[in-house]
Amino acid sequence: MALVHYSLAIPVVTSKQAKTSILPVSTSSSCVASRSSPSIRSKARKLSILPRSCRIGYKAKAKSPESEVNLAADAFTSFKHLLLPITDRNQYLSEGTRQAAATTAALAKKYGADITVVVIDEQLKESLPQHETQLSSIRWHLSEGGFQEFRLLEKLGEGNKPTAIIGEVADDLNLDLVVISMEAIHSKHVDANLLAEFIPCPVLLLPL
Repeated sequence: MALVHYSLAIPVVTSKQAKTSILPVSTSSSCVASRSSPSIRSKARKLSILPRSCRIGYKAKAKSPESEVNLAADAFTSFKHLLLPITDRNQYLSEGTRQAAATTAALAKKYGADITVVVIDEQLKESLPQHETQLSSIRWHLSEGGFQEFRLLEKLGEGNKPTAIIGEVADDLNLDLVVISMEAIHSKHVDANLLAEFIPCPVLLLPL
């Protein structure tokens, strides 16, 4: 299952107190009871999370799972410009990068979006003898997905962290979605802890 770094109003109950306080939400008297009894009122003061839990429980009950799924699915229709970062040096692209390229092409084709590819490496182009072969591989994999035309950026030997470069490109081009394989994170090319800090748009993380 792919993971999306995207802000959606999906209520989640995590604490034990919240679980127990949600139970009485089915009756409107549950939250009112704390105002009628002194003993219950003192307990309510100790558990400051109770009023919030009542509200969270109500929201969770009001929205069906289908509506949340539809909300997440509808978000993809607004993605009109996708970014595909390439951080590995495999001239024929790694398995994770090939998966990200195929997913990017499929999403762009389905929703009529444009694609920008950014190739990132800490070394200069002169130090990468297989660089042109890698670019040809990128073109081939995207063309297999139905995209012969896309924007290509090369960020080579700039000395910045790949995550920061991805964020700068996404911000400068006002991109709607970044597609990254978890392989890039496992290989330490991309720092997952910095994704939310540097990347200003949703991020689609593809499992291996």
